[in-house]
Amino acid sequence: MTAPDPEAPEAPTAARSRAKDRSPWNWLLFVPIVVPLIPAFFNGDSPRLFGFPRFYWLQLAWILLGVATTTVVYQMTKKKRGGER
Repeated sequence: MTAPDPEAPEAPTAARSRAKDRSPWNWLLFVPIVVPLIPAFFNGDSPRLFGFPRFYWLQLAWILLGVATTTVVYQMTKKKRGGER
């Protein structure tokens, strides 16, 4: 068995740096998971939006909430890289 080359670039370095990302912004990702699990939001027929009961249009609202939350967390946690866009 040969010893690893100390000058060889390490591929898992990027994966390790992402795994060590302990930003508090990541806690915001629990919002789109927990909010749809609250039954009080679905317990009723009104208000209706364009004739759709609350349950149906809230399903679409949860998708928008998840996209918005993920976008905010991504923008706030991405690393600034010098020389790259």
